[in-house]
Amino acid sequence: MREITITVNGQKLAAEVEPRTSLGDFLRGHQDLTGTHFGCEHGVCGACTVLINGVPARSCIAFAVALEDADIRTIEGFEDDPVMAAVRDAFHRDHAVQCGFCTSGMLITARDIVSRFAEADENRIRSELAGNLCRCTGYMGIVNAIQRVLREVPASARLGKMATRTNGAERRTAFQPFAAKSQAHDAAATARAGTKEELNRQGWYRLTDSFVVDKPRAEVWRFLSDLPRMAACMPGAHLSESKGRSLKGEMRVAFGPIRAGFAGTATSKLDDKTFTGMLEGGGSDTKSGSRAKGQVSYRLVEIDGGVRTCVELALDYHLQGTLAQFGRSGLVKDFASRLIAEFSRNLADELAGRRRGTASAPRELHATGLIWSVLWSRFKGLFVSKSS
Repeated sequence: MREITITVNGQKLAAEVEPRTSLGDFLRGHQDLTGTHFGCEHGVCGACTVLINGVPARSCIAFAVALEDADIRTIEGFEDDPVMAAVRDAFHRDHAVQCGFCTSGMLITARDIVSRFAEADENRIRSELAGNLCRCTGYMGIVNAIQRVLREVPASARLGKMATRTNGAERRTAFQPFAAKSQAHDAAATARAGTKEELNRQGWYRLTDSFVVDKPRAEVWRFLSDLPRMAACMPGAHLSESKGRSLKGEMRVAFGPIRAGFAGTATSKLDDKTFTGMLEGGGSDTKSGSRAKGQVSYRLVEIDGGVRTCVELALDYHLQGTLAQFGRSGLVKDFASRLIAEFSRNLADELAGRRRGTASAPRELHATGLIWSVLWSRFKGLFVSKSS
């Protein structure tokens, strides 16, 4: 048993849990908060969605012991929340509920949408809802309800309501280009709604993030410029061929019961003067019929007098096929936050000489296997580039 301290719906509490206990089981079994529903228990359906430090996440694939000092908010924790009250009222008025099993998670996601977007068209709303599955309604009532809130509730009363702190740093979901960051900006992304250009690119999404390495910029740049060495630090990735700036490789990833091995090619562009780089490519998985293409840009910024480096990332990506549902909204945020933690830890170990050689065969990346990682922001960029 492990003792944890955690805040649930504004109440700080201490509890003893087994390491294997999921957050969902902890909420339902230990706290009797049965409004959090279990569906697939693989992080796919979204019925168990709660807020973890202000960000929608799947409670079925988050372990309670990994959430020490986290701030959890379940559907029961929105009694005095005016934004959720507006969303609930709209769900009632637009008949957005039938069996109700998906509703608690759907409400939390809907609240997140209206808290991030001043306005959004139907395509954007449906894309944001893709991580929450509903077997009954056909989504029309749900989409109409969200549109009603966007139309009737002033933006000043709802925007920015999802942001909170994570380990002392502000953490916010971002669909945006690079944002200026201060030295105190240790791994925080600045929240902005998607631009009209992004919204008009059907099926494309943009994620931004950053992480900090305790090394000077020149040393980190040399590492990131060495593509085989960098690929060895990426969970699930294997670079089979590198000719100049042309790459060929594979990435194996498992989302619950769905497994894919993306094989593809990419090209790299580097600018030594500005410490910026870009990877662009595409690939496919024949087993699942999924295809991916994307472009990741990164920039190195000196912080703390040059002794540390902030790596800023921006990704435009497009997924088709079975895995497309994971490229949108909730699940990709949860998965990618673990991916960036794993990659940044491997990078730090490599720069410190603590890593040994990696196996030549590509290893499969399990989204749930990274749950123990430090919660960082999304690093979908490098994932898609290597899987592209």
